[in-house]
Amino acid sequence: MDIRDYNRAAWDKEVERGNVWTVPVSAEVIAAARRGKWEVLLTETKPVPRGWFPELNGLEVLCLASGGGQQAPILAAAGARVTVLDNSPKQLEQDRKVAERDSLNLVTIVGDMTDLSVFDDESFDLIFHPCSNLFVPDVRPIWREAFRVLRHGGVLLAGFLNPVLFIFDNRLAEKGVLQVRHALPYSDLQSLSKEECCQFIEKGEPLEFGHMLEDQIGGQTDAGFVITGFYEDRHRNHPAAKFMPTYIATRAIKP
Repeated sequence: MDIRDYNRAAWDKEVERGNVWTVPVSAEVIAAARRGKWEVLLTETKPVPRGWFPELNGLEVLCLASGGGQQAPILAAAGARVTVLDNSPKQLEQDRKVAERDSLNLVTIVGDMTDLSVFDDESFDLIFHPCSNLFVPDVRPIWREAFRVLRHGGVLLAGFLNPVLFIFDNRLAEKGVLQVRHALPYSDLQSLSKEECCQFIEKGEPLEFGHMLEDQIGGQTDAGFVITGFYEDRHRNHPAAKFMPTYIATRAIKP
């Protein structure tokens, strides 16, 4: 199976299904961003601190695996020069719809978050990478490529899942029951039974991979980044969120 192609089609379907992360922001949100009143999410509920951002006016920003008509248009309305790279063409359509509706300058590129060869070295001042690397089996190439395409002094803002979330049986968790089932690191393709995996694929749902913090955080520092900010967040609905943070966000700089 080509995981990239499969997840591309799966996320195109998520747009059709109206997944919350595929619904574009309103014209009112864009108008407020133009007035300097804006916020964006790396995780599910907690906005990124404004102090994590450099001055956005004229800043070259890459929204990495961040399609859906949400973060990129807001950053563009706030004054940044934004490029969005995403694996799903339909997710990028959502960004273009907002750009056309509200006269924003956005560049959209279909691509793999682990391969940024379309960009030259030191092309961007800021990379905004929300919780999307659970859809690739290896996250370390993301950090290496992000480091390469950032300018010195550039900022990487990243959100990802607490890997502990993946130890639970997801079907039971959807019913509010927490039962430990899986060892880490997690993979839909390897951790589920063959029958479960086939059923999962038949539904066309995106394949997920639970990455260790050694790769999520250690992968950033190994790539050369210096971590300068950290916070945690929680799912709205997952039962584990009653007991622990389920998201992590980091701010890192390229020295």
